[in-house]
Amino acid sequence: MRIFRDLWWFFKKEKKSYIWGVAMLLVVALLDIFPAYVVRLVVDAIEGGWLTPAFLGKWLFLLAGAGLTMYILRYYWRVLLFGAAFRLGKQLRGDLYAHFSRMSSQFFNRRRTGDLMAHATNDVQAVQVTAGDGVLTLVDSLVLGGLVVLTMAVFINWKLTLISLLPMPFMAWAISRYGSMMHQRFLKAQAAFSTLNDKVQENISGVRVVKAFGQEEAEKASFQQLTEDVVEKNIAVARVDALFGPTITLIVGFSFFLAVSFGAFFVLDGAMTIGQLTQFTIYLGQLIWPMLAFGFLTNIIQRGRASYDRIQSLLDVSPEIVDQKGAVNRLPAGEIRFELDRFSHRKGEPPVLQAVQFSVPQGATLGVVGKTGSGKTTLFRLLLRETEPPAGTVFIGGIPVEGYTLSALRGGIGYVPQDHFLFSASIRENIAFGKPKATMAEVEKAARLAQIHEDILRLPDGYETRVGERGVTLSGGQKQRISIARALLLDPEILILDDSLSAVDAKTEEQILEALRVERKGKTTLIAAHRLSAIEHADEILVLEYGTVQERGTHWKLLQQAGWYAEMYRRQQLESLIEKGGGHPW
Repeated sequence: MRIFRDLWWFFKKEKKSYIWGVAMLLVVALLDIFPAYVVRLVVDAIEGGWLTPAFLGKWLFLLAGAGLTMYILRYYWRVLLFGAAFRLGKQLRGDLYAHFSRMSSQFFNRRRTGDLMAHATNDVQAVQVTAGDGVLTLVDSLVLGGLVVLTMAVFINWKLTLISLLPMPFMAWAISRYGSMMHQRFLKAQAAFSTLNDKVQENISGVRVVKAFGQEEAEKASFQQLTEDVVEKNIAVARVDALFGPTITLIVGFSFFLAVSFGAFFVLDGAMTIGQLTQFTIYLGQLIWPMLAFGFLTNIIQRGRASYDRIQSLLDVSPEIVDQKGAVNRLPAGEIRFELDRFSHRKGEPPVLQAVQFSVPQGATLGVVGKTGSGKTTLFRLLLRETEPPAGTVFIGGIPVEGYTLSALRGGIGYVPQDHFLFSASIRENIAFGKPKATMAEVEKAARLAQIHEDILRLPDGYETRVGERGVTLSGGQKQRISIARALLLDPEILILDDSLSAVDAKTEEQILEALRVERKGKTTLIAAHRLSAIEHADEILVLEYGTVQERGTHWKLLQQAGWYAEMYRRQQLESLIEKGGGHPW
């Protein structure tokens, strides 16, 4: 019953719904034992020969009234209890979603997407059933079962009641045993479902890669194995679940045998009437539901407890990056400064960045280049606090980035990441994602700056064209430019382009960069690129290698140093001329 204690906070919150719902259940339980009493009176009247139409009519009228009252109350308690349970499901999903939105990228790197989705669907559903069907089953079984046993013992025959209930301890033991087995097996079944869910999500997202490498059959076979594992573990749960009904029916059947056998002797001895024995057997039949309900309740509780524990284990993970007390809620224009001696993602690991010290004056453009894995993206994530930098090492306007609220920091920085994620919405909605109330004129202006306006107009529905999941209906260059437009619409004080021009041609790249120079005059821009033509115009360029700054200066100064930058620039120029069919670049 620990799950009910864990959910007590919700029961208190929805106390009106639960109090009224349980009260109606109690009334229904009281009325439920009334028909058997009417049967007893009628049978005894028939046996005694004093049954009259008036007598029968009176009790049949009361019986009909009781039935109508139960009909009405059963409708309302379902609305109250199940309505509250649905609100619990809504709250848990909202809590999980809000919790996910507060977590850093490291949290998602350590967990599978399919597993997180399973927590927000299957596990929430299991807890919701516990708050609805679980409460119903608990109250209904305890109240109805208690009333029936009390009526049998007090108003009919306490000796026959004790005899008939002799098999019940065996039922209690069986239910406890089955419940323990159910809990363990359901945990495994939910874990298997999470793995399957993750596989589906992964394959749908990577369907192009699967097809490109001709791995459809291999992935089908892998999926089939996971499906069989899910089926096997759920069948293991079903095997335990299937034991409840037959076990309870067998034990209640033995109780019937004892009741009829010993009840007949009590009738012959005059200790009971035939009507009382009939009433007793009807009540014994009514005990079948409370007993079955205990079995269902054990099943529901074990599922709910396992799922709630899984949900709570996620909610108990504290966000690694949070607002500090007294954090500034506005990002001012100002100098960006790095004074980073050493940074590693985890303690004891080799440094990702070290001895990185530079400043970017307000309104300047900084270019960052280097080999893959040299630390360019990490540098930007530290500025955004997507990854927490060491205290007092990264500054904006003279204030450490941890001194700003996350909303101010990220709201004041326009970021175009390497992964150009687009939502399954219209192009207009994707561009206006950071500023939903933007006018159409503002959206079009941002699209023109990103050199995507003409492409959008050629689409079937223009700006209202809906893109597929993650923008699969668009080319790589179109997705990049829409992502740039989304950032430019915010007109941020700081703009970060993390290798965001790699999929566009040289002419389009030049047009975008020229538009940025004109439009963002006086504002800071940081550009990481593999194609050096994207950062030629930068006021300063950093060359990173193995997380350290190996070269720095303007484009022309770096060419004169004859280092990695000069070598890479000449190589790219040569490649460009070869593609155009030209000659030697120097």
